[in-house]
Parts: sequence; structure tokens; C-alpha cells
Amino acid sequence: MVRKIELQPAYVLHTREYRDTSLLVDFLTLDYGLVRAVARGVRGGKSQKRALLQPLQPLLVTMSGRSELLTVGAMEPAAPVFQLHGERLFSVLYLNEILCRLLQYGQSHPEIYRLYQSTLVSLLNHSIIEIALRKFEYRLLLELGYGPDLTIDASNGNAVLADQHYLFDPQFGLKLCDDIRDIPQANRFQGQQLIKLNQLLSSDHEFQENKPLLSDAKRFMRQALRPLLGIKPLNSRQLFVSANSSTVINLPQDHDNR
Repeated sequence: MVRKIELQPAYVLHTREYRDTSLLVDFLTLDYGLVRAVARGVRGGKSQKRALLQPLQPLLVTMSGRSELLTVGAMEPAAPVFQLHGERLFSVLYLNEILCRLLQYGQSHPEIYRLYQSTLVSLLNHSIIEIALRKFEYRLLLELGYGPDLTIDASNGNAVLADQHYLFDPQFGLKLCDDIRDIPQANRFQGQQLIKLNQLLSSDHEFQENKPLLSDAKRFMRQALRPLLGIKPLNSRQLFVSANSSTVINLPQDHDNR
């Protein structure tokens, strides 16, 4: 039976060469989640589709096929391309990579599509990059069912107390530290830090840059993402380093987190 997806809102997350003249494309779609399709003949000199198969271009895509691997048919721009450059562009490459790592093909996640699009808008509107990335990571985990609760001690159900210290375990949650001397500082958070982090990550309001708070947010999200992303280095991080830029993005990896 032929499966057909018609004029689906989509963004290109990743492409790679396929056979002589085609591309394998991973799309983030509104209604079908992560979809992989073959764009045939787009590497030929006469193809008009190749220019559209770029990150940051909102698309309407028609795809069809008899298996999970579909074939791209009609394709058109749905809106002007997001004009992002430098650090903001590398931030998008990071978002694309973690989506490809964490999403399962064919699982519908309309809220993740909307989250991705709203994050692009935030980056375009010159929001603070660190805040935009941390909010995206946190809300992505919530949508996938892995969102950490920063307000509750998972061991007893009590509210987090500002003057106490807590150990964060991504698979368990927060746990009150009876004695912080045996727990590395990187693995614990003060209750007041967690309260502020919850305000930052869960709010839709704009925040002023607060370097200590953003450092805590990066450390927390690095721990939350670690079990899902694994130990394999992120290509977007390596690509950014190779660009030899004087500005550094805080990508939450286990490898050289600056």
C-alpha cells in the first residue's frame, strides 16, 4: 500500500548523499514527526529542489512510498528562509542534531515542531542564545516524557527547599543530600539554584543574561541529556570548533564542555 504525505509543513534537519545524484533527507514535520525521504536527482545541475533542501527553510513537502523510506515529490517554500548566521546558525545545527538523535522516525510530535519553530524565531529576534538553547532542551525532554521536575524531591515528594542541597539523577530525579561532602559539586544543586532554574526554563518571559544562572542551566541540562545522547560526540560541536570562531556556544556535551 502506498503511503502519501501531502503538502506537509517541514524543516530539513539533515541531508547526506545517496547513490549518484540523490540525497537522503531527514525532515521534521508537523504531523508525522521525523521522516526520512529520498530526494531523487537533486544533486544534478538542473535540479531546482536542491536550493530548498537547506536548514532554516520552512517547507511544504509532498512525499510518498511503500516503506518507511519515502520519496520526495512536490516541494515549495512555506515562508522566507530564516536568516541566521555565525553563532546562531551553529546553534540551529546543534538543535537539528539532537532532534535527529532523540526522535524516533514516524512518531508524531506536533508540539516539538512548534517548539523548534518558535526557537528559530527567538534566535532570529536576537534573544539570548544560551537561554533559547536551554529552554529548547528542557521543553524537548518534557515533550518526550523525560522532563525533570525541578520543584520536587523525588525521594519523598516534598517541595524543593531553597536552603538544602540536592543530587540530580536523570533517571530518578532530585534527591535531598544529607551530607554534601561525599558528592562532587558538579552533581549537586542548591535548592535556591533549582528554584531559579525552574523559573528560567519553564517561563515564556524574556530574561536578562545571568552568567551564574546560565552556567547552572548548562550543567543541569548536560546531566539531563547525557543518558539519551550517549557518549558519542556531537558533530555540530566539532564543526563549530573547526570553524575557528572567537565566540563559543555552550553546547551541553560530555566532551570538552569548555
